[in-house]
Amino acid sequence: MKRIKPVPLLLAILAVAAIMAIGVFIAEQSLIGIAASTLIFIAVMGAGFAHKKRMR
Repeated sequence: MKRIKPVPLLLAILAVAAIMAIGVFIAEQSLIGIAASTLIFIAVMGAGFAHKKRMR
């Protein structure tokens, strides 16, 4: 059984939370919240891919 690595797990949870926040802000019709959540999602995903590349 493989060990759970905490950094990728944290990044994945943050990405899912950002996607959920986008949905909430769409429901609230808040353009600032949608934009902020989208930028956070892009930053977290970028950090995740960069971390994965470094670990190879």
